[in-house]
Amino acid sequence: MNYNEILHILAPCGLNCRKCMANAEGDIRHHSIRLRELLGSFDSYAQRFSRFWPVFENYRQFKAMLEHFTAGECRGCRHGDCKYPDCGVAKCYRDKGVDFCFQCDEFPCDKTNFDENLKARWLAMNSRMKKIGVETYFEEIKNIPRYG
Repeated sequence: MNYNEILHILAPCGLNCRKCMANAEGDIRHHSIRLRELLGSFDSYAQRFSRFWPVFENYRQFKAMLEHFTAGECRGCRHGDCKYPDCGVAKCYRDKGVDFCFQCDEFPCDKTNFDENLKARWLAMNSRMKKIGVETYFEEIKNIPRYG
């Protein structure tokens, strides 16, 4: 995959947007839609199964979550749809004229507004991209779950 195609998939912070549960073109949305289709009208079955498999008492909550996953409409951070509250990267990368944080002469910085977990991931992702290049980085992570 070439650099410009990768820009459509990787956020400026380095996260793979296609692995996000909110992404309109993402794996989670795609598989959730398929699972919803496969389940069809499972509600009455879940109610009957709950008599001898208690886990099915939670089917209504599962179905609500599944519906949430099928509704993913985010087009990605580069298209103005950043879902992380108060993300400092979403605006900063444009102001700096870079595609990824590691390309900025101020990297690493304290402008991300990320929690400690995401900040550590951001630093690792961008350091890795800087070391091996965007295309090689993408090949390494393209099939790895985002929430691993």
